[in-house]
Amino acid sequence: MDKQSVAASTILSEWKQIERQLEKLFSERDQKNTKESMEKGINLFLHFLMVSNDTEYINLETIPYESFQYKPVNIVERLEFIQSRPTLFHSYRQLSELMLEQQKLYAKKLIKKSSKPLA
Repeated sequence: MDKQSVAASTILSEWKQIERQLEKLFSERDQKNTKESMEKGINLFLHFLMVSNDTEYINLETIPYESFQYKPVNIVERLEFIQSRPTLFHSYRQLSELMLEQQKLYAKKLIKKSSKPLA
């Protein structure tokens, strides 16, 4: 397993834990702790996005979304919505969808990469 695959696997494992935690927090309507967990989830998504696009995870202020080949549709608008309203259930659902879409795009990337003939 290469470094990128290990990083992606670790991120997705952490996401599963946060996702379960968020489901519980939203069902209990615990907004204070929901915000903290959502921020962790958003950071995990951004980290996964960068790993998926072979980019170093550094400054979150200047993420070059337009240069990414593998990214969900309308990513900037969707992330802005989530980040501006992290305690809404709809934001959680949107973050879950972004993570799922990115997982599919990452899998597509791996398939393309493995099907290329070695030079």
